[in-house]
Parts: sequence; C-alpha cells; structure tokens
Amino acid sequence: MAPSRRVSPVSSPAPEPSREAILDFIESERAAGRETGRREIAKAFGLSGGGKIWLKRLLKELDEEGATSGDGEERPVHPRGALPPVMLCEIKARDRDGDLIAAPLEWNEADQGVPPRILVERPRAEFRKHKSAAPAAGVGDHALLKLTRLKGVDDYSYSGRILKIMGKGKAQVLGIFRALPDGSGRLIPIDKKAQGREALIPKGQTGEAQDGDLVSVALRSESRFGPPEARVRERLGSLKSERAVSLIAIHAHGIPNEFAPATIAEAEAARPASTAGREDWRELPLITIDPADAKDHDDAVHAAPDVDPANPGGHIVTVAIADVASYVQPGSALDREALERGNSVYFPDRVVPMLPERISNDLCSLRGGEDRPALAVRLVLKADGSKKSHSFHRILMRSAAKLSYQQAQAAIDGKPDETTGPIRDSILMPLWAAYGSAARARDTRQPLELDLPERKLVINPDGKVDRVITPDRLAAHRLIEEFMILANVAAAETLEKAGSLLIYRCHDEPSLEKMRSLGEVLASVGIKLPKDGVLQPALFNRILAMIKGSENELFLNEVILRTQAQAEYVAENYGHFGLNLRRYAHFTSPIRRYADLVVHRGLISALKLGDDGLPKSATLAALREVATRISAAERRAMAAERETTDRLIAHFLADQIGSSFDGRIGGVNRAGLFVKLDGTGADGFIPASTLGADYYRYDEAAHAMIGERTGESWRLGDRVHVKLVEAAPVAGALRFELLSEGRHVTPDRSGRRGPKPPLSGRPKGVAPFGKAGRAKARPGKAKPGKRR
Repeated sequence: MAPSRRVSPVSSPAPEPSREAILDFIESERAAGRETGRREIAKAFGLSGGGKIWLKRLLKELDEEGATSGDGEERPVHPRGALPPVMLCEIKARDRDGDLIAAPLEWNEADQGVPPRILVERPRAEFRKHKSAAPAAGVGDHALLKLTRLKGVDDYSYSGRILKIMGKGKAQVLGIFRALPDGSGRLIPIDKKAQGREALIPKGQTGEAQDGDLVSVALRSESRFGPPEARVRERLGSLKSERAVSLIAIHAHGIPNEFAPATIAEAEAARPASTAGREDWRELPLITIDPADAKDHDDAVHAAPDVDPANPGGHIVTVAIADVASYVQPGSALDREALERGNSVYFPDRVVPMLPERISNDLCSLRGGEDRPALAVRLVLKADGSKKSHSFHRILMRSAAKLSYQQAQAAIDGKPDETTGPIRDSILMPLWAAYGSAARARDTRQPLELDLPERKLVINPDGKVDRVITPDRLAAHRLIEEFMILANVAAAETLEKAGSLLIYRCHDEPSLEKMRSLGEVLASVGIKLPKDGVLQPALFNRILAMIKGSENELFLNEVILRTQAQAEYVAENYGHFGLNLRRYAHFTSPIRRYADLVVHRGLISALKLGDDGLPKSATLAALREVATRISAAERRAMAAERETTDRLIAHFLADQIGSSFDGRIGGVNRAGLFVKLDGTGADGFIPASTLGADYYRYDEAAHAMIGERTGESWRLGDRVHVKLVEAAPVAGALRFELLSEGRHVTPDRSGRRGPKPPLSGRPKGVAPFGKAGRAKARPGKAKPGKRR
C-alpha cells in the first residue's frame, strides 16, 4: 500500500471560490442525486489552468480533514458521513412549534452513534389544496423523505420533504400477556429499555389473550406513582416454546409474514419453463453447493480448463442463477409484495421468504435432475485468476447434483461419498482448480479479511435450544463465495457498459470519527495506527495479521468490523470498500433479494434476452426509491434476526442463573459494561452501580470505567469472569455480576489517572507499523453469510 504524500494546507486564491462555496456545491449536487467530480466542480465555478490545480489540492485536503470522501477523479466527491438524498424515515415526534421530527427508520446507535434529527418540511400553502400537495403525515408514520443538510438550525441536521408515506405507524406496545386470577392481566414488554416497566390490563380489556400470548396493547393512562393501564388490541400468537420466539421480532419490526391471496394465486398459476427463448444447457453438469438444511437452491456452478491456446492455464467458470424474472413480472402482485418484503428473513426456527414457496422452493429452486430456467454468466479466467472476458446467457439447465458444503469439502479432501464419488474428478476437482486461480486474484486485490466465528443455534424438535455451535469455515464456502463475487462484478460491468440503470451494492470507507476511535483501541494494546496513507482494506488486513494468534485477535476483529460503514443499495455507484471493488451489484440471489431481481431485469433488457426485463417506465428516481426501501428492509431483517438470536440464547441461559462464565468486555459507557460470553457469544450488561465499593467514572478516551478512590478500572477488551444474576428471555436481556478484579491505574505526568499499558503489550513477535516487511498480511476468513 503506497502511502500518500501529505499536502500542506491550502487557502483559496482571491479569484477562486471559497472552501465553503465548494462544500455547499458538493452538498447541493448530492441532495439532487447527482455524482460530483473534479470536472463538474471546475465547470460550475469556471476554473481552468491554475484553478484546476488549486481545486485538486483543495479536494485532497478536504478528504484528509474528513469533510468529504473521494478524490473527484476516480471516485466522486460527496460529504463525509452524509445521509443519502432520499431515505426511509420514521416520524418520531413533534417539537414545541408543532413541526414533525423524523429519524432514519433503521439506525444502529451502537455502530452509527446518535441518529440525526430531521425537520420535516411543511407543505407550502399554495399546494395544500391540490392533489400534488405533500401527503399528510403523523407521528409513527414511515415516510420516504428527500433530505437537505441544514446548518445552524437548532439541533436539526437535515430537513426532509415528504415524497411518499410508506405506511402508517401503529401506536402500540408489544409484550407478553400474563393472566391474573381475577381476570385481569399484566404486560411484560419485549423492549430491553422497557424492562421492569410493566403495564396493568384491567378485567374486560384483555380481549382473547391467553397466558403466554404475544399481544399488542394500547396504553390508556399513565401514573407517576404506578404502572400504566393498557387495553389488548390484538392477539398475535402463542409463545409457549422458543420456536415461536421469532414471532416477537416479526411483529415488532413489522415484517410481512403472510402473503396476500392475489400473490398466492399468481404463484400457483405459474407453470414450468421450456426451452422457448432459451439456450439448452441441460447437458452441462452444473451442481449446487449449499448449507445442509437449505430448502431453496438459487445458484449452480461448473468449471473446466480453457482449451484456448491463447489462454494457457486458464479456466472457464459458469455461474447459473435461478431465473426469477421469468415468473415475477414488474407491477404484478408477486412483484409488489416482493418489493415490500425486500428480502427473505432467516430465523433459527423459520424463514420468512420474499416469494411464496411455489416460486422459491419449487419452480425457481435448482433441484437436482429437474429442468429449471436460469440466467447464466460464463467467465473466462486467466491463469492468475483475473477475468479475461465474460458473457451472459438465458438458459434451461438441469443440476447434476445437490451437495452440502461439508460433502463437497470432504470429497475435495479425498473422502468422497456415494454422491460425490462419481463426480469428484470430473466436476469437483476442476472447480477446485479454478478456485485456486480466483483465490490468487483475490489475494492480489486484498479485500477486507475479517475472521469472525458465526454462532449457530441448534434447535431441538420441541423448539428448545439444544446448544450453540460455531460451524467450521470451509474452503468450499470460500469457493462459492468467490465465484458469486465474480458473477456480481460481471453483472455490474455489463449493465454499465450498456448504459442501463441498475442497483449497486456499495460500501463506503470508514468515517474519520470511527478511525479515531479504532486508533484509541489499538493504542491500548500497543499498536499504532498510521495517520498517513490511502485508506484501503489492506491497512486493516495488516492489523489483523499483526494480532493473529494473540489474545486480542477475536476482540479486535469485532472492533474493526464495528469501524466499517454499513453496506447499502444505491442507484448511483460509489464503490465497495470492503471488497476493494470499483463496481459491484447483487445478481446471485433473486429468490431472496429484490435487488438481484432488478439486476436480472436490467440484464434481460440490455442484452435483449426477453420482454420481461426492466419496464420502460423505470427511471433513476424510481430506482433510488427502490434502493432506499430495500436497504431499509435489509437493516430491518438484520435487527430482527439479531434480536431473535439474543432472545433464544437468553432462554437457553435462563436455567443457569447463578452460574459463572468467562467473557470479554465488548462495550463501555456511562451506564456500565457490556460483556460478551465465550462459547455462546451471549451479550449481557453489568450496571455501573454494581461494579464495586467506589464511584466509577467513565473515561471516554480510554474506553474505561475508572474508580475515583481505588483506581481500579475495566476497559474495552478486558477479560472478565462474571456471574449470571438475571435473564429476561422475552427481551433477550442478560444481567451479570462482575467476579474478577479490574486492573489498577497510575497517575500520568499531568497527575491524571490513566490505565497502565497491558502486560502483554504488543503481540509477541509483531513489529509496529512503519517497519517494512515485518508484518505480512495473511489471507483471513470471511464470516459465513455476511451481507457484502
């Protein structure tokens, strides 16, 4: 990674525009949804000759200061940390003037900080009487807003103009109903923040709720001296076993889980595809490799040596993807509901699919030995793994075998079974050889190589958690992942070349604030984060290589993950930082992701493969709205999946109150310590008031709680021994008591107390940054199923 030369601060010559004018222009172009580069800025301000040189230096300075991101040449310039110009938000409240206050609908405070406050614009008076007026919104509504950054307007970061109300919010509280002997009941809230604040449900207001049911209630009255009263509005389902725990997340996040009759009717009316309008590839022995418990199979692969003498040592890799577009027509009931869902949601006990089973598990599932329609890309790879060429084809295929990752890996390792034995040499080993070349190209590209174990809950037939395991990360996983990435890149390149609209999968580089926080954490374990140099994934890979095998390995992998921005779907490309790719689009899972279906339609239209591609009415503005909606749906799904796992693990540990566990401090704030347990990965909380016989001060810079009198401290990353004192399965909350002692701090030269350096210091044998050649990056492992 070549370091960038630091430039000296520049000031605007008299004839040139001010820095503020440049920033305002960049912001206005961002708000209008237009990409902004050096050429556009120079043209807007009439810069030429020396003015262009000045602009180049200024943009570099703004980028290094963290005010903007991008150099304006290879990457467009946009405000650092800015929200997208159109975003799905929730109307949260009204201010004293009666104006509506909004916030992003899906926002992770732990990773993204405090959500920005958005002032919802009032419609202009002259438009209120016309149909074109902005729709009326109320507190709790979900609305698509066009955002404009504000400066110096109270504590608002943005103003937002309502483009469309996506759904009315429900003024309800979810919880578990507990029946009382007198016919009344009480509500145990599911929200972690509301634990301990139960509501009373008077007799006659319980509806049809039975003990243990998940219900929604309307709060009727609140009292300063007692719990509020509530009325049951709806019985949502019984929670007698852990198998129903996912119902909580489904209803709490408003995830649609029942298909409309019109959608089901369309799915049932669908018929198998034929060779009409397709190439017949049924003789090509494509195979599927998926998790052992997979119910739908939307991708198949094949590889063979390239016999072209102009490509010695090369390979031809074929990736075939279920042709969902042939069944889900734009504007149909199936299409409308798929867009509303955005993606399938995967819980330990169930799947909430994006499409009905007739489509996802039958007609579009690439079953072994059955004819299925597919959209395939044929990739020609050179000996070094780089792509020489590619082409897309609309085909009819027949899968030669259905394998699990474990089956494929065992066969590759020389232990085939009755299924893999006959195809090991003819199909599996050529795939393995092609992957070897692709992996070399991946290592050259140096994407981010995080190594984070994935916890998986094993559920018994009776719906209870049996155990928590960490599945092995196999080479077979990486083989499929790498071929899918190659196919996704090919799709983006083809559509760009054709000038077609598409939805990109983009991932921004980490913000300046998160990089500063990472630097503080690294400094606490004796690693110095360099301040100079271009920010690239290779920087993080060097850090990961330095801590490989040390006691801080898992902890720092998690910290680096938190440092990363969140990937999103956008209609205008700005690249994928984590994968270190300039253009990337999701193409390989149209059964479970709406973004992939849009890309399939774009390819069908661009390559004239049928009349069921993108509709002629598709515009950039329409795709921006789709990208915003499915990005929010993805964040909704991630939150629901995470919360369900937390609840199930809390159920699993509820019988172990009083037991002690080892873990690590994964978060620190004024309220206390967040601890992640070894083995299960369960997260719990230790209130600051229970830490010990002292007053503990939160030191933000040190990420530590420090005792004022004793100097005892606990900081981010410390190993701890804790006792489980409380488990709230409904909320997925655990409370621990600290059993181990903290470290002690000593005053620094200024007299202020600060944590002693860790005894281990820098991992043994690891050189600090700046010592060239001492820390060589090694390929790591990506988290299975990670949304890239």
